[in-house]
Amino acid sequence: MNATLTADIARLRRTNPQIFSSPLHERLRTWGLWLVFLAVLAFGLWWIDASPMRIANGLNKLGLLVTLMIPPWPGDGLWDYIYAMFETLAMAFLGTLIAFVVALPLGFLGAKNIVPNWLFHFGLRRFFDAFRGIDGLVWALIFVSAVGLGPFAGVLAIAVGDVMVFGKLFAEAIENVDNKPVDGVRASGGDNIHVVRLGVFPQVFPVMMSHVLYFFESNVRSATILGIVGAGGIGLQLSDRIRINNWQEAAFIILMILVTVAIIDAISRRIRARLI
Repeated sequence: MNATLTADIARLRRTNPQIFSSPLHERLRTWGLWLVFLAVLAFGLWWIDASPMRIANGLNKLGLLVTLMIPPWPGDGLWDYIYAMFETLAMAFLGTLIAFVVALPLGFLGAKNIVPNWLFHFGLRRFFDAFRGIDGLVWALIFVSAVGLGPFAGVLAIAVGDVMVFGKLFAEAIENVDNKPVDGVRASGGDNIHVVRLGVFPQVFPVMMSHVLYFFESNVRSATILGIVGAGGIGLQLSDRIRINNWQEAAFIILMILVTVAIIDAISRRIRARLI
């Protein structure tokens, strides 16, 4: 048995030497890449002044804050926190819903198999890419300045931030549909509207809804951050408690957020599993 195994290994060494030993130039390239990575990492740590003493002091202060958070306690603001949590959920839901409605036609327009004009397709995709480069927090700051403080600014920030991402994802899903149902609708005498409605949309709708559910879950967390910059919701309550060093109530709000996100994640995961 050992002799057979030794012979097999020897044969593999002869036929596939790269499995056992890479060529010298490949090893040098790998070592060079690792050296570049370590050099960039070291430079980045030096640039942000991540000294061991500073890290140790930060951990000590973090430990003090955790001590001040125990036990989490809502104080007199429990119902205010519950209302703010529902406000955050409403912001995420409305923002995601608006983004889905607006992005649905954009997704069809951005799909090459629906609109074959390459110039239009190229321009629309670059339009998607340009707006996807702007973070939701930036949109929140813009809309807070434009429409004022409150959840309306948060809804607009989530909707505008997500519509371009949805448009790109929907277009890619439409481009990957099976052509057999499409050909069947055309063979039955259907026009382009029938093809989209009966041949394309039923195939991509479960994928679209999966994306929407995932983004709704993500937007609940995003709405918390948007509230800190003035867009309302539970984030505004959390920011106020941190600002006045009320760490027990801040810890309670953080736990509320974690529990809410966990529940939404469990529900949306089940819905996505049924859809797909």
